[in-house]
Amino acid sequence: MTITLRAAGSKDTGKVREINEDELFFKMVLSSHEEPMGLFIVADGMGGHMGGEFASEWTVKTIGEELKGLFTPSDPRKTKKLSSEELEAMVSGRPRPTRRLGETEMQQMIRRAVERANEVVRGIAQAKPAEAADTGSTVTLAVIQGSMAYVANVGDSRTYLLHDGQLTPITRDHSVVASLVAAGQIEPEDIYTHPQRNLIYRSLGAKPEVEVDLLSKPLNPGDQLLLCSDGLWEMVRDAQITKILTAAPSPQAACQHLVQAANDHGGEDNISAVVVWIEE
Repeated sequence: MTITLRAAGSKDTGKVREINEDELFFKMVLSSHEEPMGLFIVADGMGGHMGGEFASEWTVKTIGEELKGLFTPSDPRKTKKLSSEELEAMVSGRPRPTRRLGETEMQQMIRRAVERANEVVRGIAQAKPAEAADTGSTVTLAVIQGSMAYVANVGDSRTYLLHDGQLTPITRDHSVVASLVAAGQIEPEDIYTHPQRNLIYRSLGAKPEVEVDLLSKPLNPGDQLLLCSDGLWEMVRDAQITKILTAAPSPQAACQHLVQAANDHGGEDNISAVVVWIEE
C-alpha cells in the first residue's frame, strides 16, 4: 500500500486573548521511491507575554531540531555498517532498501526530543523568573512514517484520528477535568463548563523531568489526523469537527473552517489546527 500525505495548518489569536501563545509546525518529505515521512506539532504556551509565547515557540523549534535527522538522507561518503539485507542487495545488484526506524527506536527518538524541549522551556522560565515565572507549554505531535503514525502528548492539546467517518481522540488529556471524568465524578460533557477545566497537571517546563505519553496508530488511505490546541476542541464539539473535516475540499480549507467555527462559538482562547490527509 502506497501512502501520500497532504497537510496544512492554521492558528488564530481568538476573540478574547490579546496575544497568541500557540505555535504549530509541519514538515513532509515525499518521494516516488521512498515511504513518506512527516512531522506535525501543535504547542500551547502558558505564562503570557515573554512566557507562553517563548515556551510554545521553543517547544516547536527544539523538537523540530531534535527530529531533523528523520528528514536528512544519510551521507553516502560516511562509513557505516551494512545490515545483512543491505549487503545481500548490494551483492545481487538489487536496490538497497530504505532504512526504516522500528517502533521502539522511533518512540525513543520522539521521547528524547520532547524531554529536550522540556529542558529548554524550563531554562527559559529559570532565566527570566520575573517575566516568565509560570512559563510552560503543552505539546502534541505526530511523526508519520509510511502507514504508521507515532504520537506523543503532554498536556491537553489533542491529536484526533478520523477513520471511516468516526472521529476519535487518540491522546489523553493531562487535566483535572479529564481525571474527574476517568474517576466517574463528572460526565464527559462537563469538561466544557467545569470551573477547573483550564487546570492541567502535566506540561513542559513544570518539572526537571517530564512524563511523555507515546503511542502508535496504523493509518489507511482516507484517514485524517487533526492536531489542535484546547482553544479549538473546547469551542467546537466532536460532531461539528467531524462534519468540517469530512466536507472540506482540502486540508487548508479544513483548518480555516475549524478556526472560524471556534471563533463563532466564542473564541475564548488561542486556536491552532494542523490537518493531515492520508491518501493513496
